[in-house]
Amino acid sequence: MRSVTARFSSETLEKPKEAAILDSLRLPKDWYAELEIQDERELFLASMGIYVFSRDTLFDLLAKNPTATDFGKELIPEALKRGDHLQSFLFDDYWEDIGTIGAFYEANLALTDQPNPAFSFYDEQFPIYTRPRYLPPSKMLDAQVTQSIIGEGSMLKACSIHHCVLGVRTRVEDEVVLQDSLVMGADYFESSEERAVLRERGGTPVGVGRGTTVKRAILDKNVRIGRDVTIVNKDRVEEADRPELGFYIRNGIVVVVKNATIADGTVI
Repeated sequence: MRSVTARFSSETLEKPKEAAILDSLRLPKDWYAELEIQDERELFLASMGIYVFSRDTLFDLLAKNPTATDFGKELIPEALKRGDHLQSFLFDDYWEDIGTIGAFYEANLALTDQPNPAFSFYDEQFPIYTRPRYLPPSKMLDAQVTQSIIGEGSMLKACSIHHCVLGVRTRVEDEVVLQDSLVMGADYFESSEERAVLRERGGTPVGVGRGTTVKRAILDKNVRIGRDVTIVNKDRVEEADRPELGFYIRNGIVVVVKNATIADGTVI
């Protein structure tokens, strides 16, 4: 990774579309050689939303702008207006804007790309540090898993999983098909006894129930997907709000919200 230093312009702009403004943000061609960029496409400068402030400057900005809630829209323009010293650093490595459901979904599933994903957790030159969870290893019981990432503490029974990312403590029962999906996992375990009692009382355990099919979806944390459920966006809807049913559809992707329960036999 290389970087060069460039001055901020006199103003900040969010997602500009005007040709003149875009032209001013085009990466100068003479920078390509310095940055060893071998790309014929036109590249543009954009904020990654990562800022480093001196403590005193940040405290002063916040004190003088008590209603400000956004760095890019409010605090950075204010710092420019009052003449603070700002510099930008050109980052030319991996970065993705995940400001939409579609972008978030694609960026996560891209982690499963082979043989050379755009971003890899296994690059010794670019390690990822995270907090230890002290979870048990994942258990797979006659599961078929291809091109997927499985978080620790998961339990997968006789299911089929292809091109998916599964978060920690994910529970997938028999005869389930997961494809092109992001499963966020769970914040806690449910014991076999707790799951059996839930079923006896008409409840739905955490995880994905037996006989369910999920394609091109995001299952948020702690969701309870019943048995024989189908989540495939059967009507090919691009946008829909169904909070009372526990899901939304964004960019054609079904999003089952955190802690939601989807009843047995539901078809989405």
